[in-house]
Amino acid sequence: MITKENDENRIDNSKYKYFVGVKFFNTPRAYFFGLEEENPLVVGDKVIVETMRGLELGEIAIEPISIDKYESNLGLKPILRRANDVDVKIYESNQKDAKTALEISKSEAEKLGLDMNFVSCEYTLDKTKVLLSYVADDRVDFRELLKSLASKLHTRIELRQIGSRDKAKMIGGIGICGLPLCCSTFLNEFDGISINRAKNQMLAINIPKLSGHCGKLICCLKYEDDIYSEQRKNFPELGTKLFIDKVEYTVTGVNIISKVVKIENTEDVKFIPLDDLNKQTRWRRRQDYEKK
Repeated sequence: MITKENDENRIDNSKYKYFVGVKFFNTPRAYFFGLEEENPLVVGDKVIVETMRGLELGEIAIEPISIDKYESNLGLKPILRRANDVDVKIYESNQKDAKTALEISKSEAEKLGLDMNFVSCEYTLDKTKVLLSYVADDRVDFRELLKSLASKLHTRIELRQIGSRDKAKMIGGIGICGLPLCCSTFLNEFDGISINRAKNQMLAINIPKLSGHCGKLICCLKYEDDIYSEQRKNFPELGTKLFIDKVEYTVTGVNIISKVVKIENTEDVKFIPLDDLNKQTRWRRRQDYEKK
């Protein structure tokens, strides 16, 4: 949603009449670029664009859309031109060279005793730069490695340390839901996911089952967490003492989905719908405490 405040800070993309979605061959996501004039680009067309890395070859994933419908605050870079057969051949050649460069990098890092797990290697289309991504537990002093690689690769080298989540985003995969990983399709940022979210949603604390491909807690724990937090305010907290027919019970469990409360004492266990519980007894809701 665009507010008045962020509308004032919005970057001017008015020089473009359209924007298109471009997907690169190493990522499943589409990124937006601007078109100054009407251009009959269709899904599948290959184009040359300039990114933060340099010149890259991409493929149209979303056909031209009127710039009036662009809602992001990010500035658009232009589509430079359509890709031709020469561009495609250069890209394919760069892909082969990138595999070789990746093996060289692994070998040189091993010789220097560096604890680096290289994940990917990419050349810009004009081959003015090579980007090497790696995973490491600690910071790595790769100055000697850069010197060694410079003499072998003969181009500008950028070494980028990424986390396990970035690795999963880069490689992709299928989640436990049966769909492609959220991080490799639409997530732009990684929020901190704590075990408290799993507890809030009453999930069994089984770390392997709650972990994603990256080894961290699954990002989808955040999707419904706010709703659970809001709904829990309607339920008695665990440990709440209450009386039904002059018999004392303790709240030992709640099921927010089915709206059932588990109460028990030394002689009896009951599962009571929340509405019925509200009719049979009184207890303080969380919002009552918060008001005080």
